[in-house]
Amino acid sequence: MLTRESPDAPVVSRPRWYLHPYNRAEFYRLAAAMGWLPRRARLAAARQLGRLAPRLLPAERAVVRKTLERVTGATGARLDDLIVGVFRDFAMCFSDLVSTNRQQPARLTALVRTVNGAERLAGLKAGIISLTAHVGNWELAGRLLARHSARLTHVVVAEDEARALERWVRRNGEGLYFVPRSRPTVTVGLIGALRRGEAVALQGDRALGNRGDMMVPFFGRPAPFPMGPFLLARAARAPIVPAFCLLDADYRYRVTVPEPFVVGPGDERDALRTWVSILEGVVRERPTQWFNFFDVWQPFGA
Repeated sequence: MLTRESPDAPVVSRPRWYLHPYNRAEFYRLAAAMGWLPRRARLAAARQLGRLAPRLLPAERAVVRKTLERVTGATGARLDDLIVGVFRDFAMCFSDLVSTNRQQPARLTALVRTVNGAERLAGLKAGIISLTAHVGNWELAGRLLARHSARLTHVVVAEDEARALERWVRRNGEGLYFVPRSRPTVTVGLIGALRRGEAVALQGDRALGNRGDMMVPFFGRPAPFPMGPFLLARAARAPIVPAFCLLDADYRYRVTVPEPFVVGPGDERDALRTWVSILEGVVRERPTQWFNFFDVWQPFGA
């Protein structure tokens, strides 16, 4: 019998553990209100708020500490600096998310310093699955993907996010179309989109708390990850295209598109492991830009 600690163990259904009381319209409204500031001043204010956040959010701070200890091995003052860095970088990316993601695509492009690997999209003629994570400014990555690939991109989101946050960040247009994950026919619709040569954008770093989650070693310890993207890729015969949008030291973004890979019949678990390995590399490179404020190894409790 498979267990929770087995790398290939299915995870039984659990509540939405990743929801928290800070993901409210009031905070989006506050961030949007700062949009009138020049970006340099707005990001400076965001950094100051981010430095205060660890004191105001002790539960999240404790989880971030535990995560960074495992990911980086840091201790003492170095660990404390990294903890502050997570909240600081999140505040800046969140500020950009709310303040700029409703602007015209040309203005968004001005925020990007480099795009590495975009040429890999040109060689993919069929539909693609863009797989990203809660790293950096993932919303900006989705809009840039739609521009670079010249494809209608279906972004799969949670139902509550689609309704509550549509005013701020879930805006259809410029090649993006947001799809609530809870729709009964969502899988059929996504397969159809992929077969038409369109793109589907998913996030692959948060387990959904159902039997589609699998335990995979992550930084040396099993953690649950969703199998859905790889089942979809196999069913639609669409390649997985990893993509990340990271904030650099000059406060501009660097978009990276690693090598795409194909999921053959029966290869879904190996594909998940490939993805987790790619995610490990990105988190190891930029540990302060992975924004998961919960225990990813035990999100449903002990």
